[in-house]
Amino acid sequence: MSELLITSARHIIGHVLEIKFNDGYSSVVDFEPFIFSSKHPDYEPYQSIETFLNFDIVDGNLNWDDYTMIFPVADLYQNRIIRLPE
Repeated sequence: MSELLITSARHIIGHVLEIKFNDGYSSVVDFEPFIFSSKHPDYEPYQSIETFLNFDIVDGNLNWDDYTMIFPVADLYQNRIIRLPE
């Protein structure tokens, strides 16, 4: 199997994106639980929808603000973005 890459991402609602991969699969991922449960100050700006939607696809990865926020592609594929423990 070739390397798994993100080919596109489309905003659905709130912090939810539909992410398409190079094998044709798509996953709907809700980032809100992760973003709002994180106590790390780097993630706080992404609580704003406008800031959250300012992402790029770089080398097959979903990338926010020059790697300030990035997730493993396999986790996005399997929709394993989880709420952080408080």
